[in-house]
Amino acid sequence: MAEARFMTFPLKLVEPSFTSGLTDLIIELDYLRKKPLEGSTHPHVFFQLKHIFHTLESIGSARIEGNNTTVAEYIETKLEDRTLVLPGIREIQNIEAALDFVDANIKDYPINRTFLSELHKMVVKDLEPPPAGEGDASPGEYRRHQVKINKSNHVPPEGILIPEYMDELTEFINRPDSPKYDLLKAAIAHHRFVWIHPFGNGNGRTVRLFTYAMLVKLGFNVDIGGRILNPTAIFCSDRNDYYKYLSQADKGTNEGILEWCNYVLKGLKEEIEKIDRLLDYNFLKGNILLPAINYSLDRQQITGTEAKVLRRVTEKQLIQAGDVKSFYPGKADAEVSRQLRKLVDKKMLVPEKQGSRKYLLRFDNNYLLRGVIRALGEKSFLPTKE
Repeated sequence: MAEARFMTFPLKLVEPSFTSGLTDLIIELDYLRKKPLEGSTHPHVFFQLKHIFHTLESIGSARIEGNNTTVAEYIETKLEDRTLVLPGIREIQNIEAALDFVDANIKDYPINRTFLSELHKMVVKDLEPPPAGEGDASPGEYRRHQVKINKSNHVPPEGILIPEYMDELTEFINRPDSPKYDLLKAAIAHHRFVWIHPFGNGNGRTVRLFTYAMLVKLGFNVDIGGRILNPTAIFCSDRNDYYKYLSQADKGTNEGILEWCNYVLKGLKEEIEKIDRLLDYNFLKGNILLPAINYSLDRQQITGTEAKVLRRVTEKQLIQAGDVKSFYPGKADAEVSRQLRKLVDKKMLVPEKQGSRKYLLRFDNNYLLRGVIRALGEKSFLPTKE
């Protein structure tokens, strides 16, 4: 590896040729962005999936930085609702909280210094600064000291230059360019943030949240009934590729930046098309939910009767007491309703709305979650290889 050094180059849009594969990717992603989503998955079921993918996104982002917490370990922590957790778990919890923050605020607030500083504060919250941990001595504040980037020939700019470079970056992403440049800007901005390395620590986790925020801002709808975004899967499926293409862009050449953009947008398109399959309820039911119920039954985490009820609600998406009365022979209607409320208490069913006697499957915070994660892994939906 050559000696690392600082080499500046202007922040600018780089246009691919009309006949390039990158141009095709931009056109295809723009179509996906505008395409009406007409999935058959119930919005409340979708919301649970989105919550699970936020978890996977958070684990993947932490894993890129060397956090060795497995998906299984983190899921067990969630199920046990532990109050005291190891720093590696806290790091992932922080990223999850920051993703929720983005979803709640991105429509009403610009992506500016205040927004990015808030993301960084959330990322490093309650974590010891290096070398003891993955926090930062000055949460939300730009660094004033020199830093190095692992696996890079690039030395980031001196601390005194950070405000100027970051102001340039936020002006770049908020500039009213033609929408056809939106996706290129998102990819270029990700690299530029890493290139600047504005914070003392936590830059990688923050930049991936920054990219998620940009994609939501650009119209990749993530509301209930919308789309699930999991951009970190692009970067953590092969960390060596991530660093390789960042290094190409570090050269500052048009070719290097276009290679980076192609890498990001190709991965984004593949992830969106893959996860959009979960909006097809027949796919979700047959490949994820029913196998998860069977997995829990095989391990005696649920009873045979509970499995029958859960399969019925999975088939129909929405049930009431009459739909499962046959599973409780000799029981009065009131008793069947009471049994369903027991499943609500066990977090296996959820009322369609408060006070409703119609119920949906719940799988985001109970024994079924283990089986759902396992089934997602078997269908290559996990962003990390365990």
